[in-house]
Amino acid sequence: MAGEQRFLTIEDVDLTNRRVLIRADLNVPVKDGAVTSDARIRASLPTIEYALARNAAVVVMSHLGRPEEGQPDAQASLAPVAKTLSDLLARPIPLLPDLEACGQVKSGEVALLENVRFLTGEKADSEELAGQMAGQCDVFVMDAFGTAHRAQASTHGVGQQAAVACAGLLMAQELNALSTALAQPASPMIAIVGGAKVSTKLQVLDALADIADEIIAGGGIANTFIAAAGYGVGKSLFEADLVDTAAAIAKRVNIPIPEDVMVATDFAEDAPAVVRAIDQVGSNEMILDIGPVTARAWGERLAGARTILWNGPVGVFEYDQFGEGTRVLAEGIAASEGFSIAGGGDTLAAIDKYQVREGISYISTGGGAFLEFVEGKTLPAVQMLEARAGTG
Repeated sequence: MAGEQRFLTIEDVDLTNRRVLIRADLNVPVKDGAVTSDARIRASLPTIEYALARNAAVVVMSHLGRPEEGQPDAQASLAPVAKTLSDLLARPIPLLPDLEACGQVKSGEVALLENVRFLTGEKADSEELAGQMAGQCDVFVMDAFGTAHRAQASTHGVGQQAAVACAGLLMAQELNALSTALAQPASPMIAIVGGAKVSTKLQVLDALADIADEIIAGGGIANTFIAAAGYGVGKSLFEADLVDTAAAIAKRVNIPIPEDVMVATDFAEDAPAVVRAIDQVGSNEMILDIGPVTARAWGERLAGARTILWNGPVGVFEYDQFGEGTRVLAEGIAASEGFSIAGGGDTLAAIDKYQVREGISYISTGGGAFLEFVEGKTLPAVQMLEARAGTG
């Protein structure tokens, strides 16, 4: 997905007095019957409000959790989401028990369909279920980027069969932001890729090696690159079988090795953090963060970057003594005048912990979809949207 936009957006379609079915990503944390974080719900509001402003009859659908398909489960009901959505929109939001109830929604009204995973055939992208969904609308709006990498009835199949299929405002923003970062990024481009294992981010690293000027590796991934550079990593988490692979990637793109690191002999919340030069890590020590000298130098480089892609912390930031590296880099990204995009659950948690949300150009709502897009994979929902626009 590079270059010009190749799909319709909600702004290209006349929604006036039409039946509009919006697939949103309202898979939010719920505890004791209440939503504990409404960030994804808020992100979906502009598309819903856009349709309502055109007097459309709006039905929103989403999954929540991982209930057994076809088996309604009170623990996975969207009732708490309906309440939060009602509060945010300041209007009643009925929860529809099944697809047949969609016909009850009148122009200028909005309702929420119960968890789509209660419907048999959702995950298998059932043509029959998708057809039933398509039959409930004049326009299908795909606005759930976080599920765009899954070919399911509510994200893919319905769009193939609906009279009109288009991207919602959030979906379009996500795709445009990622294209800005990946299609023809302004240089210098720096990518930060954290995580436990190189193996889980190998395709991401491979794809970024072709477009980034520098990749900052974090976490267990960094340890494998440190080992590939010939340094001892003590008892740190790393993948010995991928040391050669890491060395090969490091020949294609600059992957800096930290000058100093934070180590501990135990992986624990109260473990004392000790600064070590990179060539002084003891055999009984684990690398759990970059050191202060490295953090300062890398943070300054990030502040001068013109494109930044951030996926993953550089240390065990959940423990404050191993979070300074991530904090300094986060502040460097926020200080940059370039375009920055961040995605992934741990990354979003770090953004909130260090309060740098305002300094990030775009924060993606997708996890797996974000990574698959970076890897260069075709996302089924995007492929569907492009095909329905006649350019797929």
